[in-house]
Amino acid sequence: MLRQQDREWLFPNNGRGLYEITDEIALWLREAGLAHGLLTLFLPHTSASLLIQENADPDVQADILAYLERLVSDGDPRYRHRSEGPDDMSAHLRAALTQPSISIPVRNGALALGTWQGIFIFEHRHKDQQRRLMAHFMGTMGDL
Repeated sequence: MLRQQDREWLFPNNGRGLYEITDEIALWLREAGLAHGLLTLFLPHTSASLLIQENADPDVQADILAYLERLVSDGDPRYRHRSEGPDDMSAHLRAALTQPSISIPVRNGALALGTWQGIFIFEHRHKDQQRRLMAHFMGTMGDL
C-alpha cells in the first residue's frame, strides 16, 4: 500500500557555497522505515537552491562556484533589485539558473544516487543563512 510521509529540517550555513545534506536525508529514510518510492525535496527560498552533484572531489564544487561567479557577478550596476546588498539580485539569478526542488527514487530504503552523487543545498548569499528544507516521500514502508 502506498503511503506518504513528510519531514522538515533547518540547515544553517556559512554563506555562499555548497553544503552536502545527503547523510541527513538518508538517515531519515532509514529511521522512518521508508522502503521504495519517490522522495521530493523542496527548498522554499529564492536565493538558494538544490543540486545533485559530485561529492567525492571538492574541486568540482569549487569549480561550480567559480563558474557561477563569472556568469552572474555581484553588484552589477544594471541590477535594479539590490535592497539587501550587492549579492541580492545575483543570488536570485543563481537560484533561477538552478532549481528549488529535486526528486530522487528510493530503493530498498536508500537513495538511488550514483556512486559519486550527493545532495547539496547551494547557498547563493554571502551572509550566514538558515535554510528550511521540506521533504515528501510517497511509496511503501516497512521491513526491507
